[in-house]
Amino acid sequence: MKVTPVTPPRPLDVTAVFPQLAPLARTATRLHPRPGAPTWYDSSIGGPLLWPADEPWPHCEGPHVVDGVNPALSPADVRLERRIRAASHGRDLTPRERQTLERIRPPQKFPVRVAVRPYDGPMAMLPVAQLYARDVPDLRTPEGTDLLQVLWCPFDHPIMPRTVLFWRSAATVTDVLATPPEPPAMQFDSYLPEPCLLHPEQVTEYPDHLELSAELQEQLRQWSVPQAAEEDMDPWTYYDCVLSSAPGWKVGGWPAWDSTDPVPRPCPECGTEMDLLLTIATFEKGDDEGRSWSPSEDPTAEPSPGSDHFDPDRPTAVQIGSGYRQQLHVCPAAPEHPHTESMT
Repeated sequence: MKVTPVTPPRPLDVTAVFPQLAPLARTATRLHPRPGAPTWYDSSIGGPLLWPADEPWPHCEGPHVVDGVNPALSPADVRLERRIRAASHGRDLTPRERQTLERIRPPQKFPVRVAVRPYDGPMAMLPVAQLYARDVPDLRTPEGTDLLQVLWCPFDHPIMPRTVLFWRSAATVTDVLATPPEPPAMQFDSYLPEPCLLHPEQVTEYPDHLELSAELQEQLRQWSVPQAAEEDMDPWTYYDCVLSSAPGWKVGGWPAWDSTDPVPRPCPECGTEMDLLLTIATFEKGDDEGRSWSPSEDPTAEPSPGSDHFDPDRPTAVQIGSGYRQQLHVCPAAPEHPHTESMT
């Protein structure tokens, strides 16, 4: 029997202790990506896009540079490597498999020579997410649209991939681009998302403690001390990771501020304070050591043909930096205005 991922009930109702948080509640839609075989007509991570055949595919103008430490692999080689790892899981590699893997990633000779290699010309972007409004309650689309498509350049600009957003009406796409172009290389293989189907679930979130008043922060800190001690956590970690916002891929909700302090994010076109649109996450479980956000999983889940093995904490195979999140922010007054990005 298949089990749809569902977030466990919160350990407690934090608004019963701190009523000041109640007006700050926001809903977010956890996407719960799991490896699968999405089609053009599915909401997905890393799946095919419902892209009009007569519309140019987006390309990034660069610059694109890799060094000799991290081999620049093609999407085709990354997929082949993942298939071999999946097929050989639990057994030794065959001589042919070993030869192919060494061709994809030649053994490094030490000392490693760091050689900068630029790529000239525009770079085809890769699909990251396709989200239908019918599937994602917190996806607010511009009037006349019901579909969001997110792509990115598989190179850092300068510390994370550069993203582009496309809002469209699915009904207007009658002739679909069957074989979109792909980049010749990627800076990191973790910039090729594993195709995943989604299991959207709406949850309630509260702000990071850094977005609260100094008085409420101190009250929360003092109250969290005994609860955090039981979980062997820092008081702020307990509130931020257990009670405030959900980890993983999600639409809407409150942004996390693990590595930076909150900063104003005015729309570059009209000045309106921007809202969190999409969180692209390395990990689904985040820093909650008690795993209070961890959903139920399907015990019979099998690896997809392209994945090394089913890892509920990294189902998409995406990694941002050394394990961060990439957050996309949009203008609530006009989502079609230019968006901004942050890494936290």
